Amino acid sequence: MKTTAELKAEAKAALKGQWGQAVILNLIPTLLTVAVMFFVVLSGVIWFFIYGSSGDMITSVADYHQNNASGGGTSLVTMIISALFMSGISWTYLDLLRGERTQIEPLKDAFRGFQGVFIGGVILLALLTNIFTTLWSFLFVIPGIVKAYAYSQSYFIYYDQIQQTGEKPKVLDTITASRRLMDGHKGRLFWLDLTFIGWYFLVALTLGIAYLWVAPYISATKAAFYEDLQAHI
Repeated sequence: MKTTAELKAEAKAALKGQWGQAVILNLIPTLLTVAVMFFVVLSGVIWFFIYGSSGDMITSVADYHQNNASGGGTSLVTMIISALFMSGISWTYLDLLRGERTQIEPLKDAFRGFQGVFIGGVILLALLTNIFTTLWSFLFVIPGIVKAYAYSQSYFIYYDQIQQTGEKPKVLDTITASRRLMDGHKGRLFWLDLTFIGWYFLVALTLGIAYLWVAPYISATKAAFYEDLQAHI
């Protein structure tokens, strides 16, 4: 198995000459997220000015709590959209590492997860892995974290199955395959994540700006990790 340093070196090599496009690739979902957040905040402000000062305090408070109750639904939608974007972006870096492509096409690659052949499976993967992880978390936090690492390769496996066979695999089978692939390697991926802590501090110091460069580095390294796992099956 390759060391953490070797995986990071592979990621850097794959991104060499591609950093500008990689930044744009990660900027697209970021800008869309900011736009959605702005719309939500603006809607809240408009709602307040229309209903908050209407004088009907009881109705206003009831409506406020009813709107807040939909927060869980908003979080779920955000989680699904994030999974659709991040799966497509991760697959792009995997293709680069494998030499199956030499260029990143930001406007096209950012939306790969939204394509008809992938979108249904990615949504189901996001929902089921989230549900399973949450249920395990009820047994304390650590089992939930362990399961999150066990399911972490699901999106890569789903992509590979479609690319290799042309058919959509069953989502539960994909999750099971990820769990088996990660057997004995969860600690290794956990350590890999820990080695990026310094970069996250840099992101915080730059008010998130550095994330545009850090995110491609991390995603490409995670793709290299998956490729290394597959090479040792």
